Amino acid sequence: MGSPPAIEATGLVKRFGAAGEIAAVDGLSLTVARGEVFGLVGPDGAGKTTSMRLLTGVMPPTAGSAQVLGLDVVRDPEAVRARLGYAPQQSSLYADLSVAENIQFYADLFGVRRGERERRMADLLAFSRLDPFRRRLARNLSGGMRQKLALCCALIHQPEILFLDEPTIGVDPVSRRDFWLLIYQLLQQGLTLLVSTPYLDEAERCHRVALMERGRLIACETPAVLRRLVPGRLVELRGPDLGALIALTRDLPGVTEAQPFGDTLHLRLAEDAADLAALQAALAARGLTRLTVRPIAPSLEDVFVSLLRDRRRAAPAD
Repeated sequence: MGSPPAIEATGLVKRFGAAGEIAAVDGLSLTVARGEVFGLVGPDGAGKTTSMRLLTGVMPPTAGSAQVLGLDVVRDPEAVRARLGYAPQQSSLYADLSVAENIQFYADLFGVRRGERERRMADLLAFSRLDPFRRRLARNLSGGMRQKLALCCALIHQPEILFLDEPTIGVDPVSRRDFWLLIYQLLQQGLTLLVSTPYLDEAERCHRVALMERGRLIACETPAVLRRLVPGRLVELRGPDLGALIALTRDLPGVTEAQPFGDTLHLRLAEDAADLAALQAALAARGLTRLTVRPIAPSLEDVFVSLLRDRRRAAPAD
């Protein structure tokens, strides 16, 4: 028999409240393969952080089970924690300690021997490009540098799996890109990574993505397969007055959905809708002539919006 998967969850449930009336995680089942970058994606309140805490043994589930590297996170939490790294959403850094002191503190927590610690810390500081700042207090670091330091602290004991809970929240776009470059370097070293994020562009970087909403898993696949879940065709409109554009296009023949995306409007067309020329003619008939109209491939954001809307239409009382 082969090795067990890196992570396996079966029917995980976590309820809060006096009567358990709040389901933060509701029947989560997923499998993460070794060497995979797996993304948990969803808006605030989707259950991403609670799922992370359940999978890392930080809190027990109300129901269901979870294994990490074949170990049960409830029955054997200490053995699990020794083999994983976890960078939680709320910073676990000590503001009054320097970069090097924070890493040394986590090395002490995990029992890393002194000689080995110095070698590993030197490697991590070089890897994260934090070596010039090793004496700077954590509170004086930029957001991107703090995230890199949290990553170093989570890696000091050389875990096999790394859990990153919304690691780039509040970080500028350049630092976000640099952080993902570091993640892919870790992947080349054989780590498995589970990353939660509200950013759909970051989800595109994952091997597989689990879309969550209200504690439930609504889809789990590769980004390429998820993009094929959007029915019909997608067209992007760009024009001078987005508000008027939305109002004038929602009831066009063949248009099943109109959603603003930044300074553009995405129209979802039924499979049997007329071609692009007919759409442009219909737009012109409504006085919409100063437009750029082009077909586009759906993004993961399109997929998520489409799946949520279809789900809520099917169960409006949920």
